[in-house]
Amino acid sequence: MTVASVQGVTKRYGSHTAVSDVSFDLHANRIHGLLGRNGAGKSTVMRLLTGQDVATEGKIEVFGASPYENADVLRRVCFIKESQKYPDTFRVRHAFEAASLIFPNWDADFAAELVDEFHLRTNQRIKKLSRGQLSAVGVIIGLAARAPLTLFDEPYLGLDAVARQLFYDRLLADYAENPRTIVLSTHLIDEVADLIERVIVIDSGRILMDDSSESLRSQAVTVTGPAQAVERFASGYTELHREQLGGVLRLTLQGAAPQHESENLQFEPVSLQQLVVRATQTAGREQALAGTANGKEAR
Repeated sequence: MTVASVQGVTKRYGSHTAVSDVSFDLHANRIHGLLGRNGAGKSTVMRLLTGQDVATEGKIEVFGASPYENADVLRRVCFIKESQKYPDTFRVRHAFEAASLIFPNWDADFAAELVDEFHLRTNQRIKKLSRGQLSAVGVIIGLAARAPLTLFDEPYLGLDAVARQLFYDRLLADYAENPRTIVLSTHLIDEVADLIERVIVIDSGRILMDDSSESLRSQAVTVTGPAQAVERFASGYTELHREQLGGVLRLTLQGAAPQHESENLQFEPVSLQQLVVRATQTAGREQALAGTANGKEAR
């Protein structure tokens, strides 16, 4: 079942195109990773999905309807972002009380457990919180809301490594008991690689990858060996990264499945983070070359 559908969506802010002709689906009861570099368009996509902005072109449906100014859709959506704002007069408990009124599936007991685990004081003023404490408030709301569609736009960056692991553990455990559609937007790909089931990579406002994490991991390999032998093996595959030292060549290839090591070649699996980093680097180089070529043609 498709929970959200983005079809041919472009969003422009004046002369700047934040996302261009973006299409993908979010599937029911899966954890999706929306991955990419800073400024790639991830936050814009999430604002469009949650009705905080309207597309310049294209169509967005969430639970079968447009999310923009649609209360029936938005009460089923929870969007938590790093720069989450609260009224200056709010204390921590006020944020949770407000969330309990907004989200029909709010679990107060679960929220209380998380408050203890993240060492929050519910009577503290939100404007006095540290960045880490403010992040904890956001992730607690995102987890305890149990919204059918929950989106986290890197709100956990303010947490230290121990607190982030607590968030990941509690997210996975609660998702197993209460399945829902979750989107994690992050650069910390290695940390979430074991959580996400579907990977959407956006780069320079365009979708670069959209596949299951298992499939993506099986579609790339790093091969090392004598340069000529590696070049022969690499023929027909997309090269993502190249390193050469003397006569030894090391290539990361997309589209190549891992092989058994031979006498001349060694094969290593590619992590999800390596794959995303190498793919976005390659896309960036290709765009730069295309821009240079177009500039020469114009002259």
